[in-house]
Amino acid sequence: MQNNVKNKSKISEVLGRLAGQQIFIPIAALLLLAIFNLIMDPSFYTVTLGHNNAGDPVLSGYLITILDYGSELAILAIGMTLVTAATGGQDISVGAAIAISGSVILRVLCGTDSRPDTLQAPIIVAFLISCVVAMLFGAFNGALVAYFKIQPMVATLILFTAGRSIAAWINNNELPIVSDKTFTYFGGFIPGIPIPTPFFIAAACMIVTALVLKFTNLRLYTQAVGINESSSRLNGLNPQFIKFLTFVILGLCVAVAGLIKVSRLSSINYSVIAKDIEMDAILAVALGGNALSGGKFNMTASILGAYVIQFLTTTLYKFNVQSDALSAYKAVVVILLVVLSAPIVREKCSALWKKIKGTHAKEVA
Repeated sequence: MQNNVKNKSKISEVLGRLAGQQIFIPIAALLLLAIFNLIMDPSFYTVTLGHNNAGDPVLSGYLITILDYGSELAILAIGMTLVTAATGGQDISVGAAIAISGSVILRVLCGTDSRPDTLQAPIIVAFLISCVVAMLFGAFNGALVAYFKIQPMVATLILFTAGRSIAAWINNNELPIVSDKTFTYFGGFIPGIPIPTPFFIAAACMIVTALVLKFTNLRLYTQAVGINESSSRLNGLNPQFIKFLTFVILGLCVAVAGLIKVSRLSSINYSVIAKDIEMDAILAVALGGNALSGGKFNMTASILGAYVIQFLTTTLYKFNVQSDALSAYKAVVVILLVVLSAPIVREKCSALWKKIKGTHAKEVA
């Protein structure tokens, strides 16, 4: 009997440690979604090997869809996490910025002809130009926030409002189409590789981010500015530059996501492309257990949160939820996260957990 009580006590301690980890929230959400789909429809996990129109082998299934579309969201979550940590605010213009960067890529590739027979420039050149443009728009947002002291959501509202019009203006309100098949590889499949290319692009971004955070002081400086800007300044940091830099990095992430987006269709729809993706990126950061008020962050949890958000979106589509209603379901998730992250709720949960542990300790004694 006493051994059973001790075992329960050990399990309780392990669960308490896991619950105390920041990454526990996205893992718990992932498990809930996984169990729900397993109970409702086990075929959700079916993955089949087929062939695309070109005859190349490709994997298909809901899990592959999550890997595919969750990857571009994970890329955005990297930049959004840094912006949130440093500024205590969020960039709501990433969807419009993706439209701009994608429009720039198509403009460079197509030139003055919206439907050229051959590419007018190498794809890498078009991508690098879009990176510069996206980073400039990120710098614009960063300057408003860092140097003009405008609240991030208000500062990025400018580009949120005007971004898609700018994207349409870049291509003279035309819908350019790229006929080169190699361009579709970035948003589709590389011949001979059955896994979607966006997953490999996201993996490369994660590796680069991990190396930067490990071998530079970006993590330390970002967290220091987010926790206490005045204190970080007294310690020799430049808070304005750190905030500015995070927006520029987010701009680079936007350019990568823009490449994937326009590559999927080899064209662009200015009003629809990346619609509401800013909400998903912010929700990924929140689901990762990161405080939306800034400070410490866990990049791994944010990236996992991005895939969980895509898991949720795919699940809702699986059960025939209309696209117009998706935001309502995600809003419920936001409310739950905000409530659970509230200090008073955390204090009550902590007190309850201590009470449970105290009860177990008495039983053991």
